[in-house]
Amino acid sequence: MGVAQPSLEPAQRLRIRVRGTVQGVGFRPYVYGLARTLDLGGFVSNDAEGVLIEIEGPRAPEFLHALPRQAPPRARIDAVESEAALPTGERDFTIAASTGGRMTTRIGADSATCDQCLDDLFDPTSRFHRYPFVNCTHCGPRFTLAERLPYDRANTSMATFAMCADCAADYANPSNRRFHAEPIACPRCGPRLSHGINDIVAALRAGLVVAIKSLGGFQLLCDARNEQSVARLRARKGRDAKPLAVMAASLASIDAIAVVDAAERELIGSIERPIVLVKSRHALAPSVAPNLSHIGVMLPYTPIHHLLFHAAGGESSGRGGQDAGCDLVLVATSANPGGQPLIRDNDAARSELGAIADLVVTHDRAIAARADDSVATVMAGAPALIRRARGYVPQPVRLAREVPCVLAVGGHLKSTITVTRGREAFVSQHVGDLASAESIGYFEETVAHMLAMLDVEPVAVAHDLHPDFASTRFAEACAWPAVGVQHHHAHVGAVAAEYGVEGPLLGLALDGYGYGADGGNWGGELLWCETSRFVRLGHLAPLVMPGGDIASREPWRMAAAVLHGLGRGPEIAERFAAQAHAVRLARLLGQANPPITTSAGRLFDAVAGLLGTAATQRYEGQAAMELEAKVRDVLVDRAGWTIEAGVIDFAPLLERLAVPGLDPVFGAGLFHGTFAAGLVDLVTRAARERGVRKVALCGGCFLNRILTEQVCAGLVAAGIEPLIPRAVPTNDGGLSLGQAWIAATGLGARETRTTSIASGEPIRCA
Repeated sequence: MGVAQPSLEPAQRLRIRVRGTVQGVGFRPYVYGLARTLDLGGFVSNDAEGVLIEIEGPRAPEFLHALPRQAPPRARIDAVESEAALPTGERDFTIAASTGGRMTTRIGADSATCDQCLDDLFDPTSRFHRYPFVNCTHCGPRFTLAERLPYDRANTSMATFAMCADCAADYANPSNRRFHAEPIACPRCGPRLSHGINDIVAALRAGLVVAIKSLGGFQLLCDARNEQSVARLRARKGRDAKPLAVMAASLASIDAIAVVDAAERELIGSIERPIVLVKSRHALAPSVAPNLSHIGVMLPYTPIHHLLFHAAGGESSGRGGQDAGCDLVLVATSANPGGQPLIRDNDAARSELGAIADLVVTHDRAIAARADDSVATVMAGAPALIRRARGYVPQPVRLAREVPCVLAVGGHLKSTITVTRGREAFVSQHVGDLASAESIGYFEETVAHMLAMLDVEPVAVAHDLHPDFASTRFAEACAWPAVGVQHHHAHVGAVAAEYGVEGPLLGLALDGYGYGADGGNWGGELLWCETSRFVRLGHLAPLVMPGGDIASREPWRMAAAVLHGLGRGPEIAERFAAQAHAVRLARLLGQANPPITTSAGRLFDAVAGLLGTAATQRYEGQAAMELEAKVRDVLVDRAGWTIEAGVIDFAPLLERLAVPGLDPVFGAGLFHGTFAAGLVDLVTRAARERGVRKVALCGGCFLNRILTEQVCAGLVAAGIEPLIPRAVPTNDGGLSLGQAWIAATGLGARETRTTSIASGEPIRCA
């Protein structure tokens, strides 16, 4: 942030431009109060570029000095620019009407209910007492109700609610916390719930499933201690095994169900209120997170949530159950039929959720932009995002330099889009897998909304190299030039964009699948990258994938392929006798030209199959997650791998893990430790040969905390700095950021309508 401070004469006037997240966060009333305190004349207004201020008076230098240092908590100031203006003799300071024009400002993210609004919510003397939509300039909805900029009430879904006299007075009073709080409302003039809080709590206590309209879409709630309720929700939603997040009234309530350290507590209680993965005490219904060591927990983030816990805990429970605790813990998961987008409309909720929820609770404030709950973890000592949505979107990633405006459309799984504007990259909310017409429609809706909000026209659209992805087809159908970016290069590019790295960077990308520059099935790659260029230095030794894609859903097949590769094919039929195709598969493995992969995800699957922890999996990453949950002690077999011409082969380790009857707890610890140590060896050799001391650790496999922390520790010990994605997910949710950065930095050298950024010839590291 740059702050210019010219010398002023008493009679002079300053024109000040403030850029950043300065609309919808109480910035104008803050400026008003500061100017009045310093007895300055002038005005403040919102416009297309952010906030414009003119001040006049002898204490103007004090104003300029204090402006960025005392800003509201949700403001994010990128720049303060000032210049002299002609004095007018103005003595009063006012808030002027907003002006339009081409937008270069941005809107803030949705925020959890602040403490002052909670005080109002539970104060019997307040007109906001137990009002489910209380908010102020420091909290409440922003992105999810904004239809366009500038962020004024007329441009939000609150435009249909005329303010009552009391709300209008608060809105117009510069000394009030709700001065120009665009979502301001009260029971007399604002949105209303379709059902009473006590009725909703009674349904939850009775074991029913409730769908309730939240900030960015509907949620499904049920009693997380009631196994029958959780099982009923799973059966109706078609989500038979994937872990479910839970919401508890307070940190004290979370302590009863999870082991939480100081960093995790801070993240759970942050104003963004993400779901945070923490170590489970296994005190909830077994089917909340079956066979896993961690659960996702979150605190209430809307007044509705706080009212539910308050009613459940009784009058003695304080503000929303916070003071004395509350025994109710709720499953809180996205309200959508399996594989479909998050539902946001009342009519759609009533028609599509009736078969899932026993009670559908709506309200009459429209949701302009869908936003799922964000998911985060503490990894290697600091927060890292797993799913980026409510609370974080649309806050931009600051880039190392200005780049052309590029739209990047991500991949197929965990889809997001990114739009660059100047030195900012705006990564959208989590869209999800593009596996249905409805999901693709949500993806297209997100593209349109983001471009309209930012008021930009892209010069190119970046996409994955895979020709059959819906996102690729969308890019190729656009009017803008299309730029293909290799999948793992994009993973590394996302880290480079986040950390502002423009020079050479090593990238270790580990995931389940990515379309290789050679058309192959990649997923365990060591790359040398420099903005728009990369070279594949090394990779995991290829594994056979019996049956192709079906092997990603049936880990026993990967285990069978490993046994065959070790010369132990005759064991397959007996060890996997429970699998109907085991005998036939054992015969097929001897045939020529089977599908192969360098995927780290499939290596995890193979080990899970060998140890008997997972023969099949019902959601992406299940086998790897359950394998990680088995680890008690991390062990390293220094003879467990070989490296030749940049190819790292863990066959010696797999030989040990293939012993029939091996303790899966011992095997899981041995695999994690040895795999991490081998990767450190591979990276260290390449770093020494290339003279590079930074490496990006990226791809979905680095959601594995044990693997990540072991690799980080080994690299640091070797004098190499590991860069872990934190602002965007390391999985495919961050892919669009990398695509945007790589395409934008390479645009000057490419002029063709459709182009692909791929590698040159592999250069191996010994």
